[in-house]
Amino acid sequence: MPREARRRPKLEGVASAERVLTVLTAFRRGDDALELSEIARRTSLVKSTIMRLCISLEKFDLIERLDDGRYRLGVEAARIGSVYQQSFALEERVVPVLERLAAESLETASFYIRRGNQRLCLFRADSPHPLRMNVRPGDMRPMDNSAIAQVLATFGDRAPSGPRDVRLPIYTSGITDPHVASLAMPIFGTERRLIGALALSGPSSRLTAEQAGHLETRLREAAERLSSELGAQL
Repeated sequence: MPREARRRPKLEGVASAERVLTVLTAFRRGDDALELSEIARRTSLVKSTIMRLCISLEKFDLIERLDDGRYRLGVEAARIGSVYQQSFALEERVVPVLERLAAESLETASFYIRRGNQRLCLFRADSPHPLRMNVRPGDMRPMDNSAIAQVLATFGDRAPSGPRDVRLPIYTSGITDPHVASLAMPIFGTERRLIGALALSGPSSRLTAEQAGHLETRLREAAERLSSELGAQL
């Protein structure tokens, strides 16, 4: 029986805590260190208030004040970020997306990660067709020129803006297997770090280039939603 969600107490937040968090969340992806004036501009707080708040943040290593007076995020902020990344099960996020894609596209949906010179099928939702891919979760495949391998190789560990000359999704046919075609998109997490590849695969006689064109938007939108849920700022 599903557990009922506990109601939130009807309480007000703490103004001082909200000001602290306003300063902390003023930092954006791509920032190195910020001048006091820039933090004031982003938060609409006066400089004297920001300086007092930063003293408290420094005590917890959430912010570091540099010798030139600028501020940057501290090591504790990085630790909290890593805890967040590990605090949810990837399977719980990915598998429902695969199941929806398989049901809507009628092709096999899968999620791959890279392991050295191979790619690992981590999760999969089968096509309802009797003729389909026979790769199972846990199976390894080579890092060849297939769509899935191209996504994993092209985007590497991270892609701050993504390679501009790569058209997504990537479609290939007959690479690993002469009878199999695939359509793949990258999935990113925080700091646009590549997590894996989301793919649709099927017989090349059915998943033709024309059919892949019809499925591109559906796969792209699913990949972008999943990346957003995993912390990517798209």
